[in-house]
Amino acid sequence: MAKPPAEVRFPGDKNRRKRLRVRGIKQASKEIQMRLEKSLDALLDNPEGFLPEIVGELGKVTLFGSKDPMALTLKELELVSSKRNDVRWLKKRMGKRSGGDIARSLAGSLVAASEEDLSTVSVFKSDVYGNASYLKRGSGRPGHLVGIQNFNHPRLRLLVWDDHAKAGQYFFSWDGGFVFTGFEPNPPGEWVSWTLENTSVDLEGGSCKWSIGLSEEIVKSDSNTSEGWLKLDFSDGTTVGLSQAALAKTDEPLARSIAVSMMPPNKLGEVCEASWMWRPEGWPEDRPLPEEGMERVGEVLSTWLKMSLEDNVVSRACRASILNSIPDGFVVGNSWFSEEDRDGFLKHMGGTEDERRALSCVLDSTEGGLHVRTDGVVLDLEDRVIRLEDSSCHPVLVSLWDEYGKDILERMYKLTGDEAEKVHSRQAKRKQGFGAFLRELNESLSTAMRLDRLPWESVDLPGPLSFADRLVRKAAEDGVASTVSMARKGRGLDAAMGWAWLMVHERTESDAWRFDEESRDKGGDWVPALTAVWDAAQALLMEDDLDSEADYRSSMEWLSEVSGSGSLP
Repeated sequence: MAKPPAEVRFPGDKNRRKRLRVRGIKQASKEIQMRLEKSLDALLDNPEGFLPEIVGELGKVTLFGSKDPMALTLKELELVSSKRNDVRWLKKRMGKRSGGDIARSLAGSLVAASEEDLSTVSVFKSDVYGNASYLKRGSGRPGHLVGIQNFNHPRLRLLVWDDHAKAGQYFFSWDGGFVFTGFEPNPPGEWVSWTLENTSVDLEGGSCKWSIGLSEEIVKSDSNTSEGWLKLDFSDGTTVGLSQAALAKTDEPLARSIAVSMMPPNKLGEVCEASWMWRPEGWPEDRPLPEEGMERVGEVLSTWLKMSLEDNVVSRACRASILNSIPDGFVVGNSWFSEEDRDGFLKHMGGTEDERRALSCVLDSTEGGLHVRTDGVVLDLEDRVIRLEDSSCHPVLVSLWDEYGKDILERMYKLTGDEAEKVHSRQAKRKQGFGAFLRELNESLSTAMRLDRLPWESVDLPGPLSFADRLVRKAAEDGVASTVSMARKGRGLDAAMGWAWLMVHERTESDAWRFDEESRDKGGDWVPALTAVWDAAQALLMEDDLDSEADYRSSMEWLSEVSGSGSLP
């Protein structure tokens, strides 16, 4: 026998099977095939088995159609159902572009039900509804085919009715039922109960339910809590309370976990009313919250019900809506103080007394209101309200320093002009902790104010008295040790005064060689008078004995006489 011709292979043949794979199609497992076969057999026996129970009113269908999408769809499905065994007709209908898409998808599903090979399926993927396998037959939409072929699935079967939902009609699905309520959002109580049992938050209770962090008493009495809580009132009378802690830990967004069991899902607000139960600490019980703030809260909750806001943001957004609408007083974090309770507001702020005094200076300087955000941005407000998002003085003062720093320096320390400009600029660059900065500034200015008690400026005194005055000032400000080097550097009569200063403070042991004999002799004669000057200066500057000013004058006159410096100014 002649050998069969050798098999011809072309480059790339090994990858041909891989290239023939179509995205979104896979080989179905036995389990998936059995489930689809069971569902399609049931659909073939009863083609209208995927329909919801009609509990809402339907419009009439005439020769010219109907204004009711559901009524028109039911009429089309009736025709397809009557042809469920006519595969030829069904194949034409499943590819026909005219007519309703649901009828086209039902025709395609019935064609699939007549086939024996169900090994190749398409895959439907959705972030909201999950993944599902289905048989793609005809030109029906994937969502419609998935919903019809998985009509026993509480969520997937809703996908069939997206167009009707866009037209304003409502559907509610749960493990024990599936209803169409027409243009009125009237969910059965069974739907509410089942949906709340399957949310992403664990709830306790019956017609009144509550999450962790709340109690039946709080929810029934509408009591406020320090953090606030979200209240949902469903149309069947069920009330749900959700704490901030519960909303912060949801695996699936709570609104979505409820809304995916209805169509349209973005109309959850039509079947339940959301409200935020909270008021700032310190807000009077008999004073209503600002109307503007409550309107903003309503907008936040409406956005959340439409699944456009994360659960963990709701609490913060609702509180901010209220806090940012308060037109008077002092708002700090989640607390409010009346304009008359300025002291209470300042005591509430974390920080030192100096920092609170600085903040008080800002309050005295501003004419309108202020809003200091946590990111450091400062907003001027028309309303007379001070709104601080941070309850610590330091970050608030950092934000306010550029504009109000000079006012603080003038009001607290009487600093103005170039001196104030230098201090203001230095702190703006260093951003030193305000507690330490104000303490150091207070100490340095305190010393400066003490030195102002001395009756003469150094430059006004004749030498070597001016040198003695400078030594006194240096010792009072920085300590005696800081004057040793200064005393060594004197020249002429200043050298003699320097030697006398070292003798007064017993610092001459190692410094005699630095001074000539004449300076040592003169300086030795001046020691008693200089000692009297230093003693009087200590009493005046360090012991706050203001009567010692006279002693300082007389001792300086004595030093002037013994040193031959002439009369004092």
